[in-house]
Amino acid sequence: MLEVLGRSTSINVRKLLWTCAELGLPYQHSPWGTGELSLRDPAFLALNPNALVPVIRDGDFVLWESNTICRYLAAKAGRRDLLPAEPAARARVEQWMDWQATELNTAGRHAVMGLVRKSPAFADPALIDASVLAWNRHMALLEDVLRSTDAFVTGSRFTLADVVLGLATHRWYMTPMARPDLPAVAAYYDRLDARPGFRAHGRNGMP
Repeated sequence: MLEVLGRSTSINVRKLLWTCAELGLPYQHSPWGTGELSLRDPAFLALNPNALVPVIRDGDFVLWESNTICRYLAAKAGRRDLLPAEPAARARVEQWMDWQATELNTAGRHAVMGLVRKSPAFADPALIDASVLAWNRHMALLEDVLRSTDAFVTGSRFTLADVVLGLATHRWYMTPMARPDLPAVAAYYDRLDARPGFRAHGRNGMP
């Protein structure tokens, strides 16, 4: 059986758990990063030397990086609705998944660490304000895309891009900060709420 390693409070672990829900894929969850399950334990570092979650073990195959794992699981399951086989359609999904990881996540990181995690290393108000501004600017780009599709990120069909961006949208709403009114994003957020996997692992009270 597939093993998912990582604490369920991690947004990146929750990507996997939501993906597994969409796939109807059974898994064993090992909550590394909580209690005595230290990410600095040699047993965990042997799986991911970056000391980050999530990690999966699929038989003898070990993989880390959350967006890559989501793509692997969908491709292995043959779920072309979530990850198309046609190169251009697949690239469009992957484009938005990579944008979430490199642009959107980076923009909001300081705000999340300062306002949600309360990390002393991210307490500078000016840097928090700059992060909030950048985060809101990126979410406005998502607003424009969702206005054009009137459904999901890449068009009329739900894909893996919506897993990662749905969780990112939830975090944006859950962070205590000023944010603009983005009606297409709000409608998207509610649209995702129809999916049990999102209610269980996304819109579940955790940022």
